[in-house]
Amino acid sequence: MERVIESATKPHMYDETRLLLAYNLQFFAKEGPGGEKTEEPTAKKLSDARDKGQVAKSREIGQAFSLLTFFLLLFIWIEGLAFRAESFFPMVYNRVPEYVKQYHGNTSFTDFSFLFLQMLTTVLTFTAPFFAVGFLVAFICGIVQVKWKIATEPLKPKFSKMNPLSGIKKIFSKESLFNLGLSILKIALISIIVYNFFVGRTESIFLLYDVSLRQAISLLGDVVIGLGLRISLVYMIVAFADWIYQKRKFHEDMKMTKQEVKDEMKNEEGDPQIKARQRQRMREASMRRMMSALPQADVVITNPDHFAVAVQYDAERHTAPVVLAKGADHLAERIKEVAKEHNVEIVENKPLARMLYANVEIGEMVPPELYQAVAEVLAFVYHLQGRV
Repeated sequence: MERVIESATKPHMYDETRLLLAYNLQFFAKEGPGGEKTEEPTAKKLSDARDKGQVAKSREIGQAFSLLTFFLLLFIWIEGLAFRAESFFPMVYNRVPEYVKQYHGNTSFTDFSFLFLQMLTTVLTFTAPFFAVGFLVAFICGIVQVKWKIATEPLKPKFSKMNPLSGIKKIFSKESLFNLGLSILKIALISIIVYNFFVGRTESIFLLYDVSLRQAISLLGDVVIGLGLRISLVYMIVAFADWIYQKRKFHEDMKMTKQEVKDEMKNEEGDPQIKARQRQRMREASMRRMMSALPQADVVITNPDHFAVAVQYDAERHTAPVVLAKGADHLAERIKEVAKEHNVEIVENKPLARMLYANVEIGEMVPPELYQAVAEVLAFVYHLQGRV
């Protein structure tokens, strides 16, 4: 939709010049269909997002806890590692010359493979607990953040991900810039920690050349563990900051426009206009059934201007009188008109009419509290009709 702005300017000459500017009102529209995302996300949208694998999760949390667990486990097991290394390395190095001497003799490639396999098995035995505990800690961190639920949607191939333009947009997106800043921050903090840690400790590191293997491993372990724990604690602070950012970002991304909320309500509960028409049809059908049953009533009890209640008593079918129809105002007048057409007695009893209208639904029996009042009205009607 376009509009035209007309402005008048008077130059030095006597003639009047008019400037016409065309502009598009779409430029002033808010982003996204339905306006800005100002509404809180509904439970359905959060559930759908979870099914698609979209959750507020920080990878840094799992990495930080895994790193801290690694160095704590190393601190506990450093003596055992030193003992195993002290027995493992001499065994390997003592056997290597033996295999080299016999290489041109009887030693086959299978013998070297067996030695390599032995070394690999021993190294894996050293490192397996670290990998196992690290995987377990990362798994627990993931469950704690988003709870357990398998989502297959992220596994489905999407050709949109292969679009180069989408990749370029992701490179310069807000999230990519945040991740870049986070990486620079981590590198800067780690560099500062490493520098401050090694200042004044260079002499102890040079002692590695003059000590035994077990002492060297113990000394190296103290250095690595001390540095690793410091890095892990700082990394933990960065990870929690990233976790808070991811939760806030996810909440903002999940927000909905007013139109999206309306559309979701329509999909969940149906179009309000359609539901209104359905309710209208149900009321009309109920009205027709009520009016068709009205001629069977024994009496219509009225207010008389506001309420009308039709009552029938059939001793063979019911143990108490039954309300066949009821209505207020215009509907009450319609009930009285139909009653007159079918010669149904109309009795005015204001308190009883109000009580029946407010407390008894159509098709229900009169409650015991109103037996006496309704019985008196029925007795009066039966007397008029000569039935008693």
